[in-house]
Amino acid sequence: MSNILVVEDEHKLAELLTAYLTQAGYDNHHLDRGDTVVEYVQNHNVDLILLDLMLPGLDGIEVCKQIRAFSNIPIIMLTAKVEEIDRLLGLEMGADDYVCKPYSPREVVARVKANLRRISFESETNKEETSEFELSVDRLRATYKGELIDLTTVEFQLLQLLISEPGKVFGREAIMNRIYNDSRVVSDRTIDSHIKKLRKKIALIAPELNVIHSVYGAGYRFENSD
Repeated sequence: MSNILVVEDEHKLAELLTAYLTQAGYDNHHLDRGDTVVEYVQNHNVDLILLDLMLPGLDGIEVCKQIRAFSNIPIIMLTAKVEEIDRLLGLEMGADDYVCKPYSPREVVARVKANLRRISFESETNKEETSEFELSVDRLRATYKGELIDLTTVEFQLLQLLISEPGKVFGREAIMNRIYNDSRVVSDRTIDSHIKKLRKKIALIAPELNVIHSVYGAGYRFENSD
């Protein structure tokens, strides 16, 4: 089930949108300030963002720019400023779509569906990048082109998480929450150390392969460099 983040400071409008999204079968979460969005996206699974242009704390344009620095997650802008549309959809901002206010919630849901279908199609084309990796969860065994990669349990879980969504940036906190679910205290440096060891072990099997990328200030993503 897809997770939609609704960023809207008009609470009645947000309630209406979330109700329609729930009815359409989507999980969703609501934020009412722009300066809370980036941290939330870095630490939670979000499949698409409905982002209002005018927000307290940080406006939608700046939020969009900051997210685009580390993620290609679909962003649909909600705006009453028609003159801003060219900027929103341009290379400078990187929004994927827009809906003008006032709008029909049904139209917004339709745009959400259309953008998620597009992303689903694009993700199918990325499967070739991961097809040569094989992960056996029951045996905690990972191979690349049939060659065994000698991983610890944590390294296996880390690779499994990153490879589950190619191109998605996982923040360090999100990684810690997914891998260490026993409330132990783990630092960012611990995650960085596991990433370094995982890269080295993959390189032992395939020196030319570069699939685990650092995203400055955000985290890590799995993506074929080719």
